[in-house]
Amino acid sequence: MMKRNFSLLPDRQFDLLVCGGGIYGAWTAYDAALRGLSVAIVEQGDWAGATSSASSKLIHGGLRYLETYDFKLVRKALQERQRLLELAPHRVWPLRFGVPVYRDSRIGTLQLKAGLMLYDFLAGWPGEIMSDAGIAHRHFDHVAFSERFPALARDGLKGGFTYGDAQTDDARLVLELIAGAMSAGAVCVNYCRLTGLVEAGGQVCGATVRDLIDDKGAQILARQTVYTAGRWTSASQPGREWCRLSKGVHLVMPGTMTDEALLLTAQSDGRVFFMIPWYGMTLLGTTDNDYKGDIGQVAVEKGDIAYLLAAANQYLRTAWSEADIAGSFAGVRVMKRSGKADPSDVSRDWELKTSPNGVHYSIGGKLTSAREDAACIVDIVCGQLGVDAPCATQSRRFPWAPQEDYSGWSVAISAKANQLGVDRESAKWLIRRHGKRAGEVLCSIADDPRLADRIIPGLPLIHADLQFCARNEMVMHLADLLRRRMPLLVLATLSEDTLRRLAGTVAGTMGWDEAAVSREIETCVNHPNGE
Repeated sequence: MMKRNFSLLPDRQFDLLVCGGGIYGAWTAYDAALRGLSVAIVEQGDWAGATSSASSKLIHGGLRYLETYDFKLVRKALQERQRLLELAPHRVWPLRFGVPVYRDSRIGTLQLKAGLMLYDFLAGWPGEIMSDAGIAHRHFDHVAFSERFPALARDGLKGGFTYGDAQTDDARLVLELIAGAMSAGAVCVNYCRLTGLVEAGGQVCGATVRDLIDDKGAQILARQTVYTAGRWTSASQPGREWCRLSKGVHLVMPGTMTDEALLLTAQSDGRVFFMIPWYGMTLLGTTDNDYKGDIGQVAVEKGDIAYLLAAANQYLRTAWSEADIAGSFAGVRVMKRSGKADPSDVSRDWELKTSPNGVHYSIGGKLTSAREDAACIVDIVCGQLGVDAPCATQSRRFPWAPQEDYSGWSVAISAKANQLGVDRESAKWLIRRHGKRAGEVLCSIADDPRLADRIIPGLPLIHADLQFCARNEMVMHLADLLRRRMPLLVLATLSEDTLRRLAGTVAGTMGWDEAAVSREIETCVNHPNGE
């Protein structure tokens, strides 16, 4: 059980204070705690509450980065993709992408073939592991490609390719790492805002924080401090000089995609976008535009919607309209400052900056390569502390990964779920969401068979899962539960009646009275993205 305990922060000195509970903060805290450091990580909102739950949900090398000759970044990300597929089969699973070639495509068959051969080569293929995993690209003529992707328009279709990458649930990836950090001894507190840094002799030696749940202040003492605050780093004094922000928007559309995704190119500006299967729906995204607005209020705007729908409808046999949008979300990426005009051309590589007062700032990066980057952060922290401890995450299975053979284990758990009345698709997502803890979720169904039912008929999420998350996953607000623990708020438009029904089922667990339930519902209605 992940239990929040603000009282563990004051009156002790930590080796490392991590400020920011997204993917970079989670990996840093987890790695540092595994190396034996005393670690505190604080997050002003919920875990993965901003950009780290607003990604394209991909663990990938980034095929499009080959066009900008960013081979080093692609190779690094592809190596991490393979590592995560092996260490976390429940959390990161293979996903094949289709790339159609039309008569008027910007990139033709031969050029695309060359790019995919290079992508496979950088991933380590040909090789036994890669070929067995079905990662290598394949070519299809126009008939075979159209049969594989029937949603695509056929006029002018010359054929296409498929290639392998991988997918995850980004918010649950972060949550699992936070759970792992806690198990390794780290103190992890969400809804804890950093209010200032404490200095002695020109060097930071701690921070002041405020508990946003109980409205209490405290001082944390720490020998090293790392900012992994994402877009909020750009608001810090040194961060203004280092960061460039880009907004990415995704729309949740009907379930056009089933088991494979599409990588497409917008005809209006040549930018790459995706159609990705996601909990039975289709993720359409992303935009990539410079962002100079309020970092605390990042919204999906009319222009974002129009751009994505127009880009998609250039390829679809049956056009989508705004009425088809089930949900949407927006995030802001942090990139290193660059003179390049188009944010799509700016490198997604990462760097660590250290200010004169000793605070380390994580700048840029990708969901896929965050583990390796965090290992570099912890290496530097250990060097500063005089600690000789190697990276602990390179070959360690994820906290919730089953220890048994994954294939056999997942078949057995799925069979047990089916026997208890859980439908096959919901069982698949239950395993992906909880790993070895899926058995614990299923135990509650034996006592109450109604918990096997789906929460929303069209989505593969069951009531037993909702109850388990509320009890065990440091949920503070209804939006934490319905946006990040399970993404209901973006997969469907939930009426106030539905929200009240769901809040009522967990109110006892959460200690909410009628007034608290009403406040939580109001927040979900006004802020469906849960920020």
